Amino acid sequence: MPGVADQLRRRVGGAQRLVVKIGSSSLTSADGGHLDLEALTALVDVLAARRAAGRQVVLVSSGAIAAGLGPLGLASRPTDLATQQAAASVGQGALVAAYQAAFSRHGLTVGQVLLTADDTTRRSHYTNARRTLERLLELGIVPIVNENDTVATQEIRFGDNDRLAALVTDLVGADGLVLLTDVDAVHDRPPSQGESRRVPFVATTDDLASVTISGTGSSVGSGGMVTKVEAAGIAGAAGIPTLLTRLPDVDAALAGEDVGTVFAPAAAPRTSRKRWLAHATTARGRLVLDDGAVAAVTQRRTSLLPAGVTAVTGSFAAGEAVDLCAPDGAVIARGLVNYASAELPRLLGRSTRDLARELGPSYEREVVHRDDLVVL
Repeated sequence: MPGVADQLRRRVGGAQRLVVKIGSSSLTSADGGHLDLEALTALVDVLAARRAAGRQVVLVSSGAIAAGLGPLGLASRPTDLATQQAAASVGQGALVAAYQAAFSRHGLTVGQVLLTADDTTRRSHYTNARRTLERLLELGIVPIVNENDTVATQEIRFGDNDRLAALVTDLVGADGLVLLTDVDAVHDRPPSQGESRRVPFVATTDDLASVTISGTGSSVGSGGMVTKVEAAGIAGAAGIPTLLTRLPDVDAALAGEDVGTVFAPAAAPRTSRKRWLAHATTARGRLVLDDGAVAAVTQRRTSLLPAGVTAVTGSFAAGEAVDLCAPDGAVIARGLVNYASAELPRLLGRSTRDLARELGPSYEREVVHRDDLVVL
């Protein structure tokens, strides 16, 4: 379908508000321990040209940990959390200083926005981050977003900022997402194996059924092609197309030329709240459902009642996100639970009418209301 692909390429290239994500391997020297200022300047020149044309840009930039390796005398990305955080602490300052120097040559000011998983998983933080980014854009600032690796824990392996970039794309209501990596496109097999072919267009995930996209990325990054495909899916769920390419090809890509891989958005995007539930929350536990409850949730799209839950795992408070699982353990949905994990076991398998009669009217409520539930 070259016609659709061409339209999507032009749509991304002409985006009034664009999110661009660049990975660590594209910004660092061959040894991975220093910033490649020539590459960084080339990126900034492209983004500054868009700003000069009256368009808005949000940059999601990896590279803080990689930029800290050289100053700390480290030969490769550390594996322990404390050293990763130390490298991020040293490298983040160098990264933003380099961006500020490069953008200032174009008369532009940058604003650093450091996010953690809490800023995307907690709804109040999520909306506050949106307000901050919106205001920066209104003021003509170029926001530079990165994970707050200095204090991050599990989220330091967030997917080399790919998932974060997709969430930011949705968060600011961007018109397109560009993922810049160290390969020119998605290929039908790892390019290192030879005889690989570029996949120019991905209409749905079914197009990738026969494509090998495994791998963990470069030695200085933490992502890989898998996380980039997942990021395109997150943006696509919001109705936003994604273009994946490498830094040397970004000018051609934004001009609508046939480079990289373009991902089509979903035909029927989910609502903002449903997207937040599906992609921005972290499940704190799991509820195992019987077959009847699985059908009710996935087919009839009803609320989940205590009678349909057979088991509870994890520790969570009322209002936190949990995964809803089929009897075989497969995750079928996610939702915000109305009961704490300590309270649920005595309610399982019982009707809300019986619970209300025995425990009081406050127990005549759903475990997960359908408005707080998204089928995955």
